Amino acid sequence: MILVDEPRWPARGRLWSHLVSDVSYAELHAFAEMLGAPRRGFDRDHYDIPETRFRMALWLGATLVAPRDVAARLRAAGLRRPKHLNRPPAF
Repeated sequence: MILVDEPRWPARGRLWSHLVSDVSYAELHAFAEMLGAPRRGFDRDHYDIPETRFRMALWLGATLVAPRDVAARLRAAGLRRPKHLNRPPAF
C-alpha cells in the first residue's frame, strides 16, 4: 500500500510530504513514476514530494497517514532504512 503524510516539512521554500510503500520499493518507485516524482526525490526508504503533488498522490490512490505512522509502517514491513546505514564504512 502506498502511504503519504500531509505536507508539513519545510525545505527550499516549500512544504514536503513523505511517500512510502509498506509492500516494496518496487511498488513505491512505480507509484512515484506515475506521480511524476523524480528519482532524485528518493531518500533511503521514501520519496520527498512537494505539496504541489500531494493531492495527485491521494487521487492516484495513496492513503493519508499521520507522520508518526510513516516510520512505524516502514519498520513493520521491514523496509525502514535508518540514516546511519547510509554512512560510509569506518576504517
